Amino acid sequence: MSEGHGVDIEKLKEVGIELDPKKRSGTFLQKDQEPLKYASFYEGVEVMSIKEAMKKYEWVRDYFWKVLKRDQDEYTKEADSEEANGYFIRALPNAKVEIPVEACLYLHRVGKQKVHNIIIAEENSEINIITGCTSDRAAVGMHIGISEFFVKRNAKLTFTMIHSWHNAIEVRPRSAAIVEEGATFISNYILLNPVKLVQMYPTAYVGRNARAVFSSVMVALEGSSIDSGSRAVLKESGASAEIISRTISKGGKVIARGQIIGEAEGVKGHLECRGLILSEKGEINAIPELIAKHPNVELSHEAAIGKIAEEEVFYLMSRGLSRDEAVSAIVRGFMEIEIKGLPEVLKAAIDRAIEEMKDAL
Repeated sequence: MSEGHGVDIEKLKEVGIELDPKKRSGTFLQKDQEPLKYASFYEGVEVMSIKEAMKKYEWVRDYFWKVLKRDQDEYTKEADSEEANGYFIRALPNAKVEIPVEACLYLHRVGKQKVHNIIIAEENSEINIITGCTSDRAAVGMHIGISEFFVKRNAKLTFTMIHSWHNAIEVRPRSAAIVEEGATFISNYILLNPVKLVQMYPTAYVGRNARAVFSSVMVALEGSSIDSGSRAVLKESGASAEIISRTISKGGKVIARGQIIGEAEGVKGHLECRGLILSEKGEINAIPELIAKHPNVELSHEAAIGKIAEEEVFYLMSRGLSRDEAVSAIVRGFMEIEIKGLPEVLKAAIDRAIEEMKDAL
């Protein structure tokens, strides 16, 4: 096992963390409550611990609890403490940060890891962030992560969260974003490995002619409980949102939520939730919600849960594939998701997960 600063480097690789300045425009690594490493490698981006950011800029405090509420639930209350640390990532005005910024939150020995992150894409900027959250193979505890996103006018922020926890970890992220006029917020979530519990419901508040896209790929193994979803509030005319989730249960319990609220004239939203059950012990509960608060809105949803259709397998086998190859092709197509800047090591992890799915059939 390769380690540095008490961190399992192989676990970092599982969630796409490179620690290579040639492949990243910035990096942040935190173990428990202690930042181990942070740096910016591109002049258009700032990366530092949230406590360092508060020392450098007085105005950073104005962003704390601006989108989320301190008393939202018992976990936000716990995170509202002096011991909480986390990252501050900011794309400067007009900066086009093409190489991804990476951030890793690593749970080592602390009972509860409390994190508060602030992410800002200033006006006309573009930034792509890959954040990998993971833990020691023997870790037991809880991760409470508060993340507040601010996507300023005509900016674009792509945020990809990859989870790979030990099966004794409870994970309770609390996230929300303000997406200003003409801006784009893209949020991707990937969970492929065992976890005891995940419970989250990120929300985007979308302004005039702005856009929010949520995509998720989740695999729930036996013993896992996942309650996850995404929510978009279309607050001004021309706002749009798309929520797409792909869920596979291999014995775990999943609640897949999605909600789009249209509050203004001319807003558009689409919600798509699909699930595959590959074990008799598995359970998937899809809860799509559309709420219209104005007569001139376009909101739609589709949801489907089931098993792999034998006729699809038979068709592919008739085209020359073996049964295993046919099943892999179907599951791979089901899990297909376009994620900008996805590391090769993570693509390989997805392929391995697909191969393992065949054993459940």
